Amino acid sequence: TILGETHEEEDEILPRKDYESLDYDRCINDPYLEILESMDNKKAQKYEAVKWVLVFAIGVCTGLVGLFVDFFVRLLTQLKFQVVQSSVEECTEKGCLALSLLELLGFNLTFVFLASLLVLIQPVAAGSGIPEIKCYLNGVKVPGVVRLRTVVCKAAGVLFSVAGGLFVGKEGPMIHSGAVVGAGLPQFQSISLRKIQFNFPYFRSDRDKRDFVSAGAAAGVAAAFGAPIGGTLFSLEEGSSFWNQGLTWKVLFCSMAATFTLNFFRSGIQFGSWGSFQLPGLLNFGEFKCSESDKKCHLWTAVDLGFFILMGIVGGLLGATFNCLNKRLAKYRMRNVHPKPKLVRVLESLLVSLTTTVTVFVASMVLGECRQMSSSRHGGNDTLGLQDISEDINSSIKTFFCPNETYNDMATLFFNPQESAILQLFHQDGTFSPVTLSLFFLLYFLLSCWTYGISVPSGLFVPSLLCGAAFGRLVANLLKSYIGLDHIYSGTFALVGAAAFLGGVVRMTISLTVILIESTNEITYGLPIMITLMVAKWTGDFFNKGIYDIHVNLRGVPLLEWETGVEMDKLRASDIMEPNLTYVYPHTRIQSLVSILRTTVHHAFPVVTENRGNERDFMKGNQLISNNIKFKKSSILTRAGEQRKRSQSMKSYPSSELRNMCDEHIATEEPPEKEDLLQQMLERRYTPYPSLYPDQSPSEEWTMEERFRPLTFHGLILRSQLVTLLDRGVCYSESQSSASQPRLSHAEMSEDYPRYPDIHDLDLTLLNPRMIVDVTPYMNPSPFTVSPNTHVSQVFNLFRTMGLRHLPVVNAVGEVVGIITRHNLTHEFLQARLRQHYQTL
Repeated sequence: TILGETHEEEDEILPRKDYESLDYDRCINDPYLEILESMDNKKAQKYEAVKWVLVFAIGVCTGLVGLFVDFFVRLLTQLKFQVVQSSVEECTEKGCLALSLLELLGFNLTFVFLASLLVLIQPVAAGSGIPEIKCYLNGVKVPGVVRLRTVVCKAAGVLFSVAGGLFVGKEGPMIHSGAVVGAGLPQFQSISLRKIQFNFPYFRSDRDKRDFVSAGAAAGVAAAFGAPIGGTLFSLEEGSSFWNQGLTWKVLFCSMAATFTLNFFRSGIQFGSWGSFQLPGLLNFGEFKCSESDKKCHLWTAVDLGFFILMGIVGGLLGATFNCLNKRLAKYRMRNVHPKPKLVRVLESLLVSLTTTVTVFVASMVLGECRQMSSSRHGGNDTLGLQDISEDINSSIKTFFCPNETYNDMATLFFNPQESAILQLFHQDGTFSPVTLSLFFLLYFLLSCWTYGISVPSGLFVPSLLCGAAFGRLVANLLKSYIGLDHIYSGTFALVGAAAFLGGVVRMTISLTVILIESTNEITYGLPIMITLMVAKWTGDFFNKGIYDIHVNLRGVPLLEWETGVEMDKLRASDIMEPNLTYVYPHTRIQSLVSILRTTVHHAFPVVTENRGNERDFMKGNQLISNNIKFKKSSILTRAGEQRKRSQSMKSYPSSELRNMCDEHIATEEPPEKEDLLQQMLERRYTPYPSLYPDQSPSEEWTMEERFRPLTFHGLILRSQLVTLLDRGVCYSESQSSASQPRLSHAEMSEDYPRYPDIHDLDLTLLNPRMIVDVTPYMNPSPFTVSPNTHVSQVFNLFRTMGLRHLPVVNAVGEVVGIITRHNLTHEFLQARLRQHYQTL
């Protein structure tokens, strides 16, 4: 069936990619602790106050970005429609409508071409950006998603996409834009503009950046819909895997700042009344109010809830169909469009624009009905803002191809900005014929499904709301005409239809309910909206996932769900962990570190030691060790292969040309005499970790006990830290103690954040490969660990709620037997391991 989904087809077509996880583990001393330890209470309070100031600045800047987009979208759209309207009115009498169509095509194709060019500059600016931000807040670093260049191309591109007549919205990209502002503003520097850089060493970690991105995404929702509480819930529901009360307050404050900043400037510019705060968001639903002359009218009654539930079911089915069709289109693009030259993507966008423009023009001319104008189309309102909305509704009526005193209902929906069309469906007292609504819904459904995914910045919220509003208004017309329910309010059914279709597409519940309630400013709509969204989500989930989750899965991003299924508790940590470990020793030679970093792509490494001395006595009769032998048998060959790869990769290491920056001191020093251990400890030259180096591979003559030496776990260290240590020349020679090794502060270790140097780009000609690096001062000596027998549900909850990146599996005697990353906790991976578990029973 059209709604069917098969995991086999998806895995066959779309191979998984290795996405980098965000660095939430505390693999060095926490910067907060390091800063706060050196501060008194007053300075610590000032430091916390800086975060509040930055959060407020993020909200203000996000509101200004929304103001910029809204102003130029209105300017370009009004310019286009004024030219086209005058041309259509003139050519209707002269019979030159083909010329009007060419003028409309000229505007739309030019705007869409500019939007596509901006996406060529920054490809991640395509689409709404919500899937990428959802991945980022879930703990996956998508390359370029929070760059300054991205927000520039996004904001400029979306105004050309909307002005170009594509069925896209500007509200969705506002979330991405706000997230970029949240990521970049607290850093006080820019990679794109290298001259913009200040000495501000704080908030330079992935954990801090994630919190600011959460605030920025919430501010984007708040600016788009005038819904600060809904924006906060959006970040909580759709984004972050880690949350706390302090972050909730900061995110809500940021959302409020964005809402009132945009409201202040829009109200002042549009009404000339600065400080009146009459336009809270980019999308304003207006006031839902029955006409004073209609005494039988009610916004909604208890009887209407049954119709709302049915509309939720239909909305879920329509949303599942939309998602299925869009998924097939996305797969087609990944096979046939994306591998080809980038110009093909531009041509596809122009083809969609051409088809959309011709369809809109022909449908308005041929399929539209000329309907009699009503003297009063909207209930009276006293406030200035609502009067303006009423005037906007009346002024947006289009008389294309119709005689005087009549209006074209199809052109009224097509030849208006999407926000104006939504207001028409919500508040227009004059009727739209069922045929017009049906054709409009069908055309808009298909064209918006085709449009979402092309290489232009595009949002999906407003097209879904408009499509659903047409569906709801159609239901209201049918109930009035054929069942005789004259008491129903058409605007309520249009709103519920919009909620049903949007909920069926995106599958959001809590945040979307609050967003729609705040947008309508009518708390009585809370119950019908909530029921409709829940039913739509349950119905759609029966067939497939939400549109954003589908696009996340298509890109192979290891996104973690909120929780695992009950059946997953049949698995243990030992069933899902990665037993083949790449590890480092506390004191490791430079040649081994370089080999490890060049031959692997891992982002963290366990720091281990091998207990060689007392190992034979330790293993005899030890039941705990024998129970964990099975975890080592699968990894011993890999460990031997790892040693061979290290030695092979060192053949290309330019050892004859290497010099150590400390060689001058080494040449003059005599080998130290053996000293008493107590004297070494007093002089702080004794280290509790053996100085073992990975210089040899397992021998064929080793016994079984020697092959399964326990790797005693001491901590975790990140790839970025090892590269930084090599780049800074942090090492010591065999003739020296580890105390002679230079020490780097946290500020020095994070100086290159967020783009640390790559191991292949380092100039290692000044480093002696036989020098030793002591990694113990920089590793995390106490990361979260789990036992091999821990249930998968416990592992999942610990990993997700604590925002981890790596989770070592350590047995009862302190031996690391595996490691768990987010790839091991994805739904597809767990399902595969569960099938293997059933097969072995």
